[in-house]
Amino acid sequence: MILMRRLLDGFRKLFAPGPGKVPENILLLEKKLDYRFKNRELLTEALTHRSTLGELKPGETGITYERLEFLGDSVLALVTTEYLMKNFPDENEGQLTQKKSLLVSKNVLSKKAEIIDLKEHVILSENAFKGGVHGQDSIQTAVLEAVIGAMYLDGGLEPARLFIEDLVLSDIDEIVGHTDHINYKSHLQEWTQRKYKGYPKYRVKSTTGPEHDKLFLVEVRINEGVAGRGRGKSKKDAEQMAAKEALVKLRKIH
Repeated sequence: MILMRRLLDGFRKLFAPGPGKVPENILLLEKKLDYRFKNRELLTEALTHRSTLGELKPGETGITYERLEFLGDSVLALVTTEYLMKNFPDENEGQLTQKKSLLVSKNVLSKKAEIIDLKEHVILSENAFKGGVHGQDSIQTAVLEAVIGAMYLDGGLEPARLFIEDLVLSDIDEIVGHTDHINYKSHLQEWTQRKYKGYPKYRVKSTTGPEHDKLFLVEVRINEGVAGRGRGKSKKDAEQMAAKEALVKLRKIH
């Protein structure tokens, strides 16, 4: 396998003055995105994981997707909000907020990233690659948002909007209606507020597995009693499963 340092050196040569071939990795992703970058260095930055910083030589400076992720998150929120306003004119602020939270959630975005096999394009260190970091939902979501940010900087709002509407919002009715995407924590919180004028409390009971593949066990308490337990690959996922079990026990969902 080509060392990541060599790959990064290849990208630097590509963007330096003079002739150079575009890496197949970039060309293939542009085809999936249906967008050709004028400044391909932006796309490279959007794909670069922070693990590559550990492979830099003394004096070298590195890039990561984190700044573009920050921008892309805001662009995604704007486009999604505008889309919901136009297509659901009869819904109130609370209903629109719930739909938006679902559509831009890690659970949904990671599945959208899988559609274009985004993990195969992430640039990361050899150790991180061996550890399967690029396949983690949180990483795929972050890189997808970074790509949106890069697209916005490269071509403005319109290409970013078209990409978001085509990939993220094209099956909105199916996403909203699918129980796998229900925000169980939100439902449980609403119920406990109405019933007890309080909030459910979540606590991590245990973590198992290696650093790159942890499994969390979380319990949720209501009025000091354990209402549900859940497991997940992340703390948030485990909390969702704990809230789901609590709601089932409380007969609030079927």
